[in-house]
Amino acid sequence: MAKDGNEMGINTRLAHSGNNPHDYFGFVNPPVVHASTVLFPNAATMAARSQKYTYGTRGTPTTDALASAIDGLEGSAGTIVVPSGLAAVTVPLVAFLSAGDHVLIVDSVYHPTRNFADTMLKRLGVEVEYYDPHVGAGIPALIKSNTRVVFTESPASNTFEVQDIPAIASAAHAAGAIVMMDNTWATPLYFRPLDHGVDISIHAATKYPAGHSDVLLGTASANKACWKQLRETFYTMGCCAGPDDVYQVLRGLRTMGVRLDHHQRSALAIAGWLEGQPGVARVLHPALASHPDHDLWKRDFCGSSGIFSIVLKGGGQKQQHAFLDALRIFGLGYSWGGYESLAVPVFLGDRVVAKGPYDGPLIRLQIGLEDVEDLKADLARGLTAAAG
Repeated sequence: MAKDGNEMGINTRLAHSGNNPHDYFGFVNPPVVHASTVLFPNAATMAARSQKYTYGTRGTPTTDALASAIDGLEGSAGTIVVPSGLAAVTVPLVAFLSAGDHVLIVDSVYHPTRNFADTMLKRLGVEVEYYDPHVGAGIPALIKSNTRVVFTESPASNTFEVQDIPAIASAAHAAGAIVMMDNTWATPLYFRPLDHGVDISIHAATKYPAGHSDVLLGTASANKACWKQLRETFYTMGCCAGPDDVYQVLRGLRTMGVRLDHHQRSALAIAGWLEGQPGVARVLHPALASHPDHDLWKRDFCGSSGIFSIVLKGGGQKQQHAFLDALRIFGLGYSWGGYESLAVPVFLGDRVVAKGPYDGPLIRLQIGLEDVEDLKADLARGLTAAAG
């Protein structure tokens, strides 16, 4: 994935980013610094705060190592590290929205983001409006004089519509608004939002960076114009992540490239196979040629991850639950990006615009690191149960 002959490949960068072993006596991993109080050498230094670290909430060598690694992947001016993916969404929204402002949020957004907007943002006096994920260059018609933020997520949660991010960013910037993007699905390995006009790239590092279903963490990476305001809000809110979780994600980054490649290959093999299975009406995976947004995905993305959805051929919740209850390898659990395969029912009842139509109930699949043939057999059990 190197862009030119002078840039190292992605797996080399993942293996060596974030720290210099010779800064820590040659140890290849940085120290896990548990810190609250930081001492100053004298009163003058304390008064001026003229040293790198001043208090645990404002960064440590551990958080700096991860933030530096993420900046290298995102091409960002700075990254905040917060305790969850949802916190990575909410801190930037609070940073750039005030009472009386208008925010445009894609209607296919991650449900906890919608919940935050419909509760906290509205309570704070922010006008929230949802838009069609396919609006693309038509978004100027929705932008108002008080629109401050356009929030994007591509591909969409659960239904995997692909947004025209460059067109949306261009229109938003022309109106003086900033653009945020939840890029958890692709990671910066397969899509770099800031290269496409996004101002703040958001990631649930719980997913592919951590990779083992045992850590909660989030990152938000800003371009130079937005970095200071994001950083100051982060400091003000005191929403900092614990050092052990930060270290676990930094360790996960080292293998994210090879893990993500395995997720990608397995998911594509299974998605293609599912397209030919009786009982499956549609497979919602943007890297498949059958996906209506495939050309847009192909234009902007350089890879795909391990999560997609299927639409069962007819039926309702009864068939959906029969499918899920028949699975033996796929666990029934939220989140994704870990080593294990998961399946969840998809609910679209909270949407305003992006409701379908679909031929039957939806099921989201996270393809883990298991053998593809075993996963196919498990899914076949689910399809047989749904048909029965």
